[in-house]
Amino acid sequence: MAEGTIKKVMQNGFGFIDTASGKDLFFHSSNLEGLTFEELQEGQRVSYTEGSGPKGPCAENVRPI
Repeated sequence: MAEGTIKKVMQNGFGFIDTASGKDLFFHSSNLEGLTFEELQEGQRVSYTEGSGPKGPCAENVRPI
């Protein structure tokens, strides 16, 4: 699993993770494991698996570190 930092949390159930490679990955609240969307904070470290969504790369299996 890769690691990154929550960059932005949007009110409508999605956000972005800043990855080690410098690119941002989209994530949806349905891909969270071990925490709820309301518990997420910008700057929080997470692990994730990179997947592919309908609009391109996305983060799946997002878990707090």
